[in-house]
Amino acid sequence: MKYFFLLLAITGLAVNAEAAIQTKLIEYTQGDTVLEGYLAWDDVNAIKRPGVLVVHEWTGLGPYVKKRAEMLAKMGYVAFAADIYGKGIRPNNPADAARIAGIYKNDRPLLRVRASAGLEQLKRQKLVDTQRIAAIGYCFGGTTVLELARDGSDVKGVVSFHGGLSTPTPRDAINIKARVLALHGADDPFVKADEVAAFQDEMRKAAVDWQFISYGSAVHSFTNPGAGSDNSKGAAYNEKADKRSWEAMKQFFAEIFR
Repeated sequence: MKYFFLLLAITGLAVNAEAAIQTKLIEYTQGDTVLEGYLAWDDVNAIKRPGVLVVHEWTGLGPYVKKRAEMLAKMGYVAFAADIYGKGIRPNNPADAARIAGIYKNDRPLLRVRASAGLEQLKRQKLVDTQRIAAIGYCFGGTTVLELARDGSDVKGVVSFHGGLSTPTPRDAINIKARVLALHGADDPFVKADEVAAFQDEMRKAAVDWQFISYGSAVHSFTNPGAGSDNSKGAAYNEKADKRSWEAMKQFFAEIFR
């Protein structure tokens, strides 16, 4: 508990136990596409505070990422869960999720534009200190926030939780202004050692301020209880890795927002 209050002091945040978490859906557009994101914040006061963009997994904006946005709001941040796919597009099976996610993985400029549209919505919120913004993402969302960084977005830091690390344009890493934190399952069969090595080489060559943490016995989706507990399936929840990665994110935020 002592560490928690110290962290709040470092980041310049203050959380009142009586504060109520507020949430609302926000409809916005990118080009001709209608998107619907999810905003979460606490109403303790009207003081501007850091904002955090949150990007969903391959199943689209759903309960899991909304919960993460609310967790961030309880920490004193304004969190906006962006919608990459479009309003109402929420695949509910692996085949559809893979097909829709593939559209954006194969069109990184479109992925970047969609992420940037969400970032602009976050910046428009009256409680957000636009000089202190970060972006985090899970799986597909981890890939997305790394692409947002490679696009040169003006954010303090990005955090990828068990995200894909590869990109068709590694040279774009020279555009990265943000500090980068990649949180990875050491036994993730979908993000193999050669992809990890290529990502690290990309960061080094571009002189990025980056960190990479690998969690033993963790596979893909290690932060999501909905992934089950069978590592042999390649995606499974790992309570230790979940808690440790969240703490790593908190420490990262303490550094970039101080």
